[in-house]
Amino acid sequence: MGNSARHLFILLFLIGNSLWAKTIPVCSDCEVKSIKEGITKAADFDTLLIKKGTYREFNILVDKPLTLLGENFPVIDGEDQGEIIRVVSDNVTIDGLFIINVGTSYTSDYAAIRVVKSENFLIQNVVLEKLFFGIYLEKSNNGKVYHNKIIGDAVDEYNSGNGIQLWYSHHVEVDRNIVQGVRDGIYLEFSDHITINDNESTNNLRYGLHFMFSDDDVYTNNTFEKNGAGVAVMFSKRIRMEDNIFRQNWGTAAFGMLLKEINDAEIIGNTFEENTIGINIEGSNRIVYKNNDFINNGWAVKVLGACYTNSFEHNNFLYNSFDISYNSKLNDNKFENNYWSNYTGYDLDKDGIGDVPYRPVKLFSYIVNRTPETIVLLRSLFMDIIDFSEKVSPVFTPDNLLDALPLMKKAE
Repeated sequence: MGNSARHLFILLFLIGNSLWAKTIPVCSDCEVKSIKEGITKAADFDTLLIKKGTYREFNILVDKPLTLLGENFPVIDGEDQGEIIRVVSDNVTIDGLFIINVGTSYTSDYAAIRVVKSENFLIQNVVLEKLFFGIYLEKSNNGKVYHNKIIGDAVDEYNSGNGIQLWYSHHVEVDRNIVQGVRDGIYLEFSDHITINDNESTNNLRYGLHFMFSDDDVYTNNTFEKNGAGVAVMFSKRIRMEDNIFRQNWGTAAFGMLLKEINDAEIIGNTFEENTIGINIEGSNRIVYKNNDFINNGWAVKVLGACYTNSFEHNNFLYNSFDISYNSKLNDNKFENNYWSNYTGYDLDKDGIGDVPYRPVKLFSYIVNRTPETIVLLRSLFMDIIDFSEKVSPVFTPDNLLDALPLMKKAE
């Protein structure tokens, strides 16, 4: 059978099933009184219409293609017994449920909803509270996690889980979710071709977003605010992060974004505002930083060694304590046409480009990196004199690290 014939057969099979599918009401006064009973009685592609009420159930196994549809947000209370819903079938939709009281374990990652080795799943309009892990995707592909609200009450990292977790899952959309009060808001590991769009990940213990060994992923229009340490991006390549907001991630080890061993990425149009460090970069190469705003951060960009062939263009560096921090005398990165609020040069020919290059690395930032206690001297006249002397004759900072064409007005 050729590909086109096979696809037609599958389409006709699905249409045929949907024509025969039925809706099974579930409620205390219905013939079917529990979700587990409804799944047992349902045929493939049926819909369980779960009426408003409270269902004290856990270890619910969805092992056939079904839709679990809540009416007026019925509550599924796991009573802290363990996992609540586990999906092990393709073509499953979970829609409109309120799930609470996932069990906590130090040996099992109990989740409110776990999807295992499944294709074509949809989890939407679900509210999760009093959870361990929220939505956990395990070796599952071609699905969507859409418009869910995950509200944890995590206090310590060691006994809390992540809001949305993807493990060895590919081609998944994570869209318009609200996640707060968990360990990591969104966590990915070995998950490629993921789209994460329009999510709000705030007030989480560790990271708003954390991913490792995950390639060809796209993150757009998300807000990561007031998390323990913002966003961590590690050991991945071909990542595009565009039009996100990283705000108020404060603390001794906090940053808007951590990049570690990242290659061939694009970081475009993002806002890094009021973070201890806007972007902390280590061992990351061939990254384009363009049209980003760095506003009122402690350090806008902190570069820690082995970062090559990166370009910074048309970014706005506004009122940061330090714009760029470097711990090496070597520089292989390009800074061009950025706007620096600390630039004091002039533009005699009125072409919008400063006539004097700008050196964004201050000697004081080099000193603070080596001796953090000296931060108390920030804004002192003594430090201004040291920075001025280094600008005139660079000794400790890379002599070629400069923006030769600094903008006189903010980049649009």
